[in-house]
Amino acid sequence: MSKDTATKLAKKYQEGLRAFGRLLGDPTLKLDFNQEVDAYFRRCVLGVWSVGGPVTEDHMDAYAAICSPGHLPARPLMMELAIAVEDAPPFQEPGFFRALQRADRDTKSNKTSRFIELCSLILTLFAGIDNDVSQAEANYIAQCQSYLERLSAGGVKPAAPAHPNQIPPAGNAATETKEQAAAPAEPAQADNQPTQEELLAQLDALCGLEKVKQDVRSLINLIKVRKLRKENGLPVPPMSLHLVFMGNPGTGKTTVARLLAGLYRAIGVLPKGQLVEVDRSGLVAGYVGQTAIQTQQVIQSAMGGVLFIDEAYSLAGEGNDFGHEAIDTILKAMEDHRDELVVIVAGYQGPMMKFLGSNPGLESRFNKYFFFEDYKGPELLEIFLGQCKKNGYEPEDALKEVLPAFFHDLYEFRTENFGNGRDVRNLFEQMVSAQSDRVAALETVTVDDLMKLSQEDFEKVTAG
Repeated sequence: MSKDTATKLAKKYQEGLRAFGRLLGDPTLKLDFNQEVDAYFRRCVLGVWSVGGPVTEDHMDAYAAICSPGHLPARPLMMELAIAVEDAPPFQEPGFFRALQRADRDTKSNKTSRFIELCSLILTLFAGIDNDVSQAEANYIAQCQSYLERLSAGGVKPAAPAHPNQIPPAGNAATETKEQAAAPAEPAQADNQPTQEELLAQLDALCGLEKVKQDVRSLINLIKVRKLRKENGLPVPPMSLHLVFMGNPGTGKTTVARLLAGLYRAIGVLPKGQLVEVDRSGLVAGYVGQTAIQTQQVIQSAMGGVLFIDEAYSLAGEGNDFGHEAIDTILKAMEDHRDELVVIVAGYQGPMMKFLGSNPGLESRFNKYFFFEDYKGPELLEIFLGQCKKNGYEPEDALKEVLPAFFHDLYEFRTENFGNGRDVRNLFEQMVSAQSDRVAALETVTVDDLMKLSQEDFEKVTAG
């Protein structure tokens, strides 16, 4: 690795940290992030490199590039770095991860999701120091991303990704590379993934979206019949699996995309079935030539699964906007990796139609549209009650009486900023906060007090 290449690598790393740091409003959180981030990513890349090739001088230069402004670079000896890679620590979340989750709850933001995107991008960046991201490295990075996503979702803490050096080799271990040795672990991982029937049951359990559910089932049936025709020597016309999701925010587009990714895996269309969610900020860089690199890194992390691009229309800027570079890179990857990558673009209907018409390549590759309608009043109520049940809360009778009319009006008088299920979740979280204030003031607290959401909690949130 030349000195210029190492400098560019360090610059790219620092640009990613600065972009994320601008999202952190809390000074304490920003300080924790700045203090921990270099050490954290140094540990992470050891795991990535442990499933790659041997440690070289390029790895030494790349390791030194993991350095924030004002910090001293780590410069181990070649032997020290090789041993560290061989004994790579298991992947885990950083110390500030829980603080990010709390900040998301307090500010109704998505800092945790943005950090997961940053982590995936940086690991992919350093995996490609030899100008290639191997399948084993991409698989490991995808496992790390999935672990953080499941951890972010809450509930029981998920099992950490398989330690790179604990994957049992197959055949003659003396002659196999680490990448080959990693391959036998994939079937065992697939055993823990949901089946087609389980995924369709999850789809059916979603509130509303009846037309979308029908469209998903029709698509799956079409794919299965095509496979049967091919197996029986019958002609199979060309078919694109790439999709367009049109609808307002909060209508379940990301959830359906995640289920579709799993279904594509379950029926054998995709080998892995992970979902990589990104928007313009995750694809477009601020310098000429950097967007293609950043976009390619995202594509590599999505290989074998689905790349979900939210608000995709924002890529079609005017003139020489760098978004066009991202579009061209994505279109090329769709052509070069037809059996390894599915792309779903999503956004408001009007801007999406304009976006698809901005490039002949987009129109030809995206010819299946799913329309996500706004949730009506009864569906919004169902989502709210589902949130209560899932989290162990029970609305009192007086509250149950006023909720139907409230959600009816929320739908009927919705504005262009209507957030659908997102608005319902925000209301629920605000009511939980109001309930906590009320319960904390009680002299004695019963289990019923802890579970009950009252009309008072509702009025405190909705007043004014």
